[in-house]
Amino acid sequence: MEPTTSKFVYAIGKVWCAVFGHQFLTTRNVTNHFKEYRCSKCRLELTNDENGQKVFLTPEHKAINETLVLFYQKRHHLVV
Repeated sequence: MEPTTSKFVYAIGKVWCAVFGHQFLTTRNVTNHFKEYRCSKCRLELTNDENGQKVFLTPEHKAINETLVLFYQKRHHLVV
């Protein structure tokens, strides 16, 4: 019965967000300017694009963020 319960909670979260709006929490600081966000109610994931706007966190954006993390760490000598 666990999958049914989690689907129900997820559906309630989507309704909550449709009525009251998302409650985004920062899940990851990619760099000082790029972050990843997740809604605490419906688990929608977003990130910043090159214009600073929030966009959906697609696999392409995840790969871009991973590359940015590596470049940022190398530039600031954070790689061990």
